Amino acid sequence: MIPPTIKRNSMRSSPSGLLLICLAGIAWGTIGPAVKIANQASGLAPSLLGSYRAAVAALALIIAALVAGKLRDCWVLGRKHAGRTLAVGSLTAVFQFFFFLAVVWAGVSVGTVVSLGLAPVLLLVLKSIRTRRFPRLGALGTVFLALTGLCLVSLSGGEVSAAPQPVLGIGAAVVSGIAFALATDAVAPLARVLDPFVLTVSTMLVAAACLVPAGLVLALANGEPLVTTDIGSWALIIYLGLVTMALAYGLLYAGLRTTSSANAVLATLLEPATAVLIAVLFLGDQPTPASTIGFFMIIAAVLTLGRAPRSKRPEESRITVRE
Repeated sequence: MIPPTIKRNSMRSSPSGLLLICLAGIAWGTIGPAVKIANQASGLAPSLLGSYRAAVAALALIIAALVAGKLRDCWVLGRKHAGRTLAVGSLTAVFQFFFFLAVVWAGVSVGTVVSLGLAPVLLLVLKSIRTRRFPRLGALGTVFLALTGLCLVSLSGGEVSAAPQPVLGIGAAVVSGIAFALATDAVAPLARVLDPFVLTVSTMLVAAACLVPAGLVLALANGEPLVTTDIGSWALIIYLGLVTMALAYGLLYAGLRTTSSANAVLATLLEPATAVLIAVLFLGDQPTPASTIGFFMIIAAVLTLGRAPRSKRPEESRITVRE
């Protein structure tokens, strides 16, 4: 683990940093619909789709690091901060593996909202425990609003009843959300002091090293196909690797350098909202009154976080890594 020194410091969020995280959140919101389409068109298992996605991202990042002349920096970072780099990469792999399963087993809306919506709530809880401060009433109201919205969207509507494995899917989404929260919490100290590109390459290579063999072994064990002739599915896999993994994590890490945790939570909550909107508009998902109310409750929670007064926000613990 990294030996930290703690400095009490009020972090002022940069608009450009917040924008980067918002863009990452929107990109992640497209994962669920893309996985569902590729799975239906190709017959490839979601875990295998995740393997190919990780392989595309790893290859693209290695090429980018070579072109930028930063491959050695990635190796040095990986060795110097091996514990946290391995933790972030492996947790990211767990998050992605179970998220892909959740999308196929429970549906796009349920899998995305539970997994990606649960993570920011857990981060708020972790922050409260770490600082030993009872959350402000406004923060409690936001958490309650978000949790209620997540429950309404996740546990109501036809998608849950029509899903092939709804219970397993929701369970996979919960595991995925917990892993995402822990990975984000673990990477924040590094993201604030290290080159975001180098950090992205190092952690995503670890994630790919976990995801690629896991998906291939699982597909072989289940007797599932390893390839497809559907060109559209391969195009989606390339999109998932380049945009929702290589690029999106780079945006997240760059944004975390200057964005407070409260505003990062705000941006992260754009993920499930984006996925639900895409599922309804383009994939034929039929929203129920309850799921519609839940969707707008999530949006309201985002707006509440965004309106949190900066002057009343508790100071955050800023961790500086000793080189």
